[in-house]
Amino acid sequence: MKHQDVKPQSNTQRAVQELRQMIFTGELPAGSDHLESELAVQLGMSRTPIREAALMLESQGLLELRPRKGVRILPVSPEDMCEIYDVLTELESLAARRAAERSPSPAELQALAQAIDDMENALTQHSLEDWAEADERFHRELVRLGGNSRVQSIVAMMSDQVRRARAVTLFMRPLPVKSNEDHRRVFEAIRSGRADEAAFVHHAHRQNAKKLIIDLLEKHKLSRV
Repeated sequence: MKHQDVKPQSNTQRAVQELRQMIFTGELPAGSDHLESELAVQLGMSRTPIREAALMLESQGLLELRPRKGVRILPVSPEDMCEIYDVLTELESLAARRAAERSPSPAELQALAQAIDDMENALTQHSLEDWAEADERFHRELVRLGGNSRVQSIVAMMSDQVRRARAVTLFMRPLPVKSNEDHRRVFEAIRSGRADEAAFVHHAHRQNAKKLIIDLLEKHKLSRV
């Protein structure tokens, strides 16, 4: 059987991917201004894909396009994070409840269990970057197990801003041992079909995460330029 050729990545797709990475790593820091022509030279492409990528990233809340001034990388706002976490808390808690009500099989729960194991191993290895990746995987898989495609779409829309805030504060927070314990409790509640407990534990977990992130942003004035 003939394999279908994989389409090469367009310049616009590459620009979106590389600009996102530069924003998340801080190479393009919050509050900084950049001309489209400068970014085009930096990425080795014309201004058109840079402009198209900037429009997409603007819709995701990562930057803003300013007439004759290029792009400005948006800061992580405590106010924005408060609103985002409030929505995530409710939607993910609903997903945890629905997942428990569905009584998923051990095979269906494997990815969630693996994410928890990976988070625990990451802390043992003192790798916060690996922990953050596994934590993101846990939340994504939890929402998927909830089985509501609209919840998945809304949560995915907000994931970039959460990832940015976490990247900024990751090395300032205490070791997330309690976070791992919460994830394990949510998993056990889902596996045992205890829907109320799954929703309650996850709701409290997300509210604690919200307070931690916002306190760090405000304490270190990381939303300011």
